[in-house]
Amino acid sequence: MRKNRLGKSDIEMSALTLGCMSLGTNKQHAKAMIDRAIDAGINHLDTADLYDFGWNEEIVGDAIQDKRHQIVLSTKVGNHFNQKNKEWYWDPSKQYIKNAVKNSLKRLQTDYLDFCMLHGGTIEDPIDETIEAFESLKQAGYIRAYGISSIRPNVIHEYVKRSNIDGVMMQYSLLDRRPEEEILDLLHKNHISVLARGPLAKGILSKHGSAQIEKKASNGYLDYSMSELTALFERLKSLVDANGSSIHEIALTYPLLHPAVVTTVFGASSINQLEEAIEIDVQTPIYKDLYNNLQQITRLNTYTNHRIY
Repeated sequence: MRKNRLGKSDIEMSALTLGCMSLGTNKQHAKAMIDRAIDAGINHLDTADLYDFGWNEEIVGDAIQDKRHQIVLSTKVGNHFNQKNKEWYWDPSKQYIKNAVKNSLKRLQTDYLDFCMLHGGTIEDPIDETIEAFESLKQAGYIRAYGISSIRPNVIHEYVKRSNIDGVMMQYSLLDRRPEEEILDLLHKNHISVLARGPLAKGILSKHGSAQIEKKASNGYLDYSMSELTALFERLKSLVDANGSSIHEIALTYPLLHPAVVTTVFGASSINQLEEAIEIDVQTPIYKDLYNNLQQITRLNTYTNHRIY
């Protein structure tokens, strides 16, 4: 599988990333999923300390013990949680970030993280203090690179101006094209990579899309109504069928067409779901005509909250 460089770092990340949040709580099942993903050429695994209040990191840590050298490992911090009572609150302070990363390392059974992200962020945060925490961790060798996971334009702009982040994870799909308006080109210009999450838009952009629209989008999705989603799904299906492709394939590869995007992050809870993703050809780009048609029949959505102006 093709690999792309993360920001200004020396990290090479596979074009598809296995998001580990959906792996479940069975260690044997999770290991089988991770082993299969690695065998298929996926080298990037993404988790977070808040997923199952640390348990997801423990599961991933157990699964990768004999494969750590093959893996680009990411996690996220910033949600101060209590593992016993399952409560949490936002805490981007320097001391908490540093402690949280060290706790993640213990759960993941490794002495370094390839990439660590702030799991959110607000414009009211002590941003310089948060940056200092990550820079200190990087200098000490606990992390190789850092970034943020955010869909807030005002927060992203501040980190672009004030930090040395190498990547931003954000929601980006055919149904959520908001990053195209002002964020993707900005990040690319500053040599900051995008990790595109949510490419299947809650499963709407999968072969099970019709059922998922009824199940998860009865009130619509972003600025699409349910009826619009139903009609769009049929148009997309006809378009990709005519091009010998599938909605699932187009959904996972569309974000990769922008040069800022280094990987598409997908989740899977079963081997079958994983197989549906890894059988997709991410080596061959979407034809320009198909790309243009996809943009014509979907909306260029706009961020309405957390703007800088």
